[in-house]
Amino acid sequence: MFLPISDSPNPPGTPYVNYLFIGLNVAVFLFVSLPLTNAPVNPGDPLLIDYLKVMGVRNAMQARIAIDQLSAYDLFVFRHGYRPGAPSVQTLFSSLFLHGGWMHLLGNMLFLWIFGDNVEHRLGRLCYVLFYLGAGVAATLFFAIFVPGSLVPLVGASGAISGVLGCYFLWFPRNRVRTFVFLFPILMTTLFIPARWVLGFYLMVDNLLPFLVNRGGGGGVAHGAHIGGFIAGFALAYAVDRVPPMLRQRQGWGEEEALPEEGPPDRAATGEKIAGLLRAGNPQQAAALYQRYLSSDRRRTLTSPDLLAIGDFFLSRADYDRALGIFRRFIAQRPGDALLEHAYLGAGKALIHKPRCITSAYHYFLAAIDVARSEELAEEARLHLRAIERLGSREKRG
Repeated sequence: MFLPISDSPNPPGTPYVNYLFIGLNVAVFLFVSLPLTNAPVNPGDPLLIDYLKVMGVRNAMQARIAIDQLSAYDLFVFRHGYRPGAPSVQTLFSSLFLHGGWMHLLGNMLFLWIFGDNVEHRLGRLCYVLFYLGAGVAATLFFAIFVPGSLVPLVGASGAISGVLGCYFLWFPRNRVRTFVFLFPILMTTLFIPARWVLGFYLMVDNLLPFLVNRGGGGGVAHGAHIGGFIAGFALAYAVDRVPPMLRQRQGWGEEEALPEEGPPDRAATGEKIAGLLRAGNPQQAAALYQRYLSSDRRRTLTSPDLLAIGDFFLSRADYDRALGIFRRFIAQRPGDALLEHAYLGAGKALIHKPRCITSAYHYFLAAIDVARSEELAEEARLHLRAIERLGSREKRG
């Protein structure tokens, strides 16, 4: 058994919305689910007949036996859980706050408590509320695709929480998760495991494989909802990182970066001209030429020093989105480059100026230290790390 316990690093501040969702789920369980679980079913409830039909009850004797075993909560779940064969907008949301038992609730809340704070900090409180509910709805609808006529109710927060995990997987790759490993009698200990290993295991082994074995349904666990939520969260995180810079890029540069009207030069000439402008101490026109004429594949032909110089120029101009885009592409496209440390450091420096990106910046500074060949650059990254840690300490004391 592998059980996540905590993660690090954590963002500064208090994740109020994450705590609110945990509190709502626990409150619904304590004040709604538990009392109804101990209450007998109302034989006059008009929904009872539909419920018995779904259970496969065919005669009066079977009905009496079934009713004796039912609780009021069974009908409550049937009414407020999401049934793909009888869909409603209300149950899309109410189902997210219902759980099938203590273990179902505690497992979901543990994952939300561990992983939700980083995602809330990155998105902001209001966006986190909208995202959590949206991911839950997306997860439920994804599950319904594979069992469109089912009248078995789906309940639980795990689809929404899987959306949180999808965001976390993309945004916090260098986080570590403290995991309790229980392989009795061979091993009982706690280990720090990279977050992507933990979440990859959750996605592939705990959900994708059972989903494929059960062909989308069955087994009592809505693996399809978990997968759908994870995909929705990952897609949102990807869009948050890339769509705003792309939209800003389409708006153009503005007058001060304008170049003389001329036809676009060929790839070789453009690269040489950019290099010449940089050597001549004119990074502004070099950056403008880079943005205007070079497609993404042609940008790869620039030398690493020239590409990083353009990124540094954007950084100096407080154009953090463009700088971050250059440094991230450098990291993705040139993983073995001798100047990779510079790209990691630049990405971290761009992120510390963006709202709610402190934890992401922390990861890039760690990566810069890991690959650093220059002690001077490594020390600069350490200075940024210490500044982030001091910021977190002050906010926790406050």
